[in-house]
Amino acid sequence: MPTLVMKFGGTSVANLDRIRRAAKRVGVEVAKGYDVIVIVSAMSGKTNELVGWVNETSALYDAREYDAIVSSGENVTAGLMALTLQEMDIPARSWQGWQVPVKTTSAHSAARIEEIPNDNINAKFAEGMKVAVVAGFQGISPEGRITTLGRGGSDTTAVAFAAAFGAERCDIYTDVDGVYTTDPRICEKARKLDKIAFEEMLELASLGAKVLQTRSVELAMRYKVKLRVLSSFEEQSDEAGTLVCDEDEIMESNIVNGVAYSRDEAQMTLLSVADRPGIAAIIFGALSDAGVNVDMIVQDISEDGRTNMTYSLPIDQIARAEKAVEAIRGTELNFENLIIAEDVAKVSVVGIGMRSQSGVAAKMFKVLSDEGINIKVITTSEIKISVLIERKYMELAVQALHDAFELDKAA
Repeated sequence: MPTLVMKFGGTSVANLDRIRRAAKRVGVEVAKGYDVIVIVSAMSGKTNELVGWVNETSALYDAREYDAIVSSGENVTAGLMALTLQEMDIPARSWQGWQVPVKTTSAHSAARIEEIPNDNINAKFAEGMKVAVVAGFQGISPEGRITTLGRGGSDTTAVAFAAAFGAERCDIYTDVDGVYTTDPRICEKARKLDKIAFEEMLELASLGAKVLQTRSVELAMRYKVKLRVLSSFEEQSDEAGTLVCDEDEIMESNIVNGVAYSRDEAQMTLLSVADRPGIAAIIFGALSDAGVNVDMIVQDISEDGRTNMTYSLPIDQIARAEKAVEAIRGTELNFENLIIAEDVAKVSVVGIGMRSQSGVAAKMFKVLSDEGINIKVITTSEIKISVLIERKYMELAVQALHDAFELDKAA
């Protein structure tokens, strides 16, 4: 039988009524002849509650016990989904990560999947089971301990299962009906995309679009897993949602296919740093060791052997970054001052058409200039241009760029 993977997020299984609704969708696919692997998240809000209990119990908690606790939400959902399917006379069984087993690294709360043997589940399919309901977000370490994959890890679980079982497709059910050209809450002209290339989706996910977790898109691109993003709350057709696929499967595409933003950005500048070989390695090595995720980097022109180094980072990592550079000040690094700006946002345009089309950057900068928006930092890739601007102009920038590149119109 062909295999289909269906993943239901927290809002899709938030209560028993929604679990029943999701189970009916599974039943439709079983009736089409699929063996179905269902990946479930914890009920909406449950993981936050469990994390809160951990923090209240122990400020300096044991990461192994943290994983044991926060993974329990998915176990509850998996059991309830299996029971619901059984009530519908569909042979179903729930599976926790260790039972599959989902083999991961030992990095508790941030584990990575290393292998998913398919023997156990395939054996049960051969015996007549039609649906395997798997608790997402979790696995088992080489030491035999429960691990979790980080927030949003159920998306990654779903894609990994689709790859391991050679699934025809991986359907991600969530509270939105697909991938849009930008956030519809900011721009009412935002248009749902029928298809989007893996590379574009990966850029959008990494730049702030929260439809899919970045690691899940990376996996899908690596193993050529077709992803479909759908709403749990709307009637579906075979063409519903957005298909994330190879660029070759998209006949025509706009030059720019999406505008992404990240509100929670900060900017840090080291003034008067020695301009010599190795200085960047010292700065960003210290930040890396401290677990700071640096994104956009700009170095000023050198003057009298000194330069300024500016970079962006998540706003919740400011204290960690400041501590890291101050720790090496006066020994490995000398600088005059450290300036931090917390009122910035990142806005990006993304599109595979940018590979073969010039003038996108010029147009973007002209649009922002016409709106009186000053650009602080710029970074580019083959299919992306990102700028750092004052946060108060973020929504204006998104709307203006969406209009300028006519993203409300299909290619």
